[in-house]
Amino acid sequence: MDLRIFTEPQQGATYDDLLTVAKAAEQFGYDAFFRSDHYLAMNVEGLPGPTDAWITLAGLARETSTIRLGTLVTSATFRYPGPLAVSVAQVDAMSGGRIELGIGAGWFEEEHRAYGIPFPSVGERFDRLEESLAVITGLWATPVGQTFSYEGTHFPISDSPALPKPVQSPRPPIVMGGMGKRRTPSMAARYADEFNLPFVSIEDTVRQFERVREACKAVDRDPYDLVYSNALVLCCGRTDEEIARRAARIGREVDELRENGLAGTPAELVDKIGRYREAGTQRIYLQTLDLADLDHLELVAAEVMPQLD
Repeated sequence: MDLRIFTEPQQGATYDDLLTVAKAAEQFGYDAFFRSDHYLAMNVEGLPGPTDAWITLAGLARETSTIRLGTLVTSATFRYPGPLAVSVAQVDAMSGGRIELGIGAGWFEEEHRAYGIPFPSVGERFDRLEESLAVITGLWATPVGQTFSYEGTHFPISDSPALPKPVQSPRPPIVMGGMGKRRTPSMAARYADEFNLPFVSIEDTVRQFERVREACKAVDRDPYDLVYSNALVLCCGRTDEEIARRAARIGREVDELRENGLAGTPAELVDKIGRYREAGTQRIYLQTLDLADLDHLELVAAEVMPQLD
């Protein structure tokens, strides 16, 4: 079971804050450091303001050496797929092949309005996501010396040199997810290397993983080609007092976190992760909201991670 750190810097974090956490995660032996891709804080001031996800990852690529890096998730509304393919390939090269692209349709209308980003209907957003996936994977898969064209409604491509290429072969892993019953599993079956479910129960996890497996079978893909993962908010402590203190720091109630997140003592976390493993989960993203609490990450690395082998 891989454990990855997942941060929400739009809630209030500088690049230096993220660098500190990424380096600590690397030192403690976590598999990856991921960050959200948002431009607007949610229910807080978010000072000093947002940081751009791919600029951040480019910096971290040069200041870390082993930990994998990626987004949960880049919104397809934020960037044209051609330039995004260039950016991700470049950051992959800057990291020596440690980048992963989490991508979704986009959902947070307020941040689009706040920064002048068009926010089409949900159907069009999914259409744009599907075309973006076709373009990004098509560009990366085109052999050097050949060109790529795509007759898209939103993103037509004509005779692109399809450069640069990522370091990873055949490409950086693509992470997709969500609880959509039809298009989400279908697109994941065709394009994703990992399917992620953020903040859902074990019961919902079982149902959605099965939909994705059925979608894979429909396109003659081995359902177990994909990695299946969950993201859960983290709140761990050795004592009730420590757990309560960490919950208060992120504005949550302990009982609610135990029900809906990954909260409690190290033994409680091991037990709940084990139940997700039985549901088919192979990887957990630990949503880490208090970026100043590096002891939190060290505790999980020391007392939870060794019990998951």
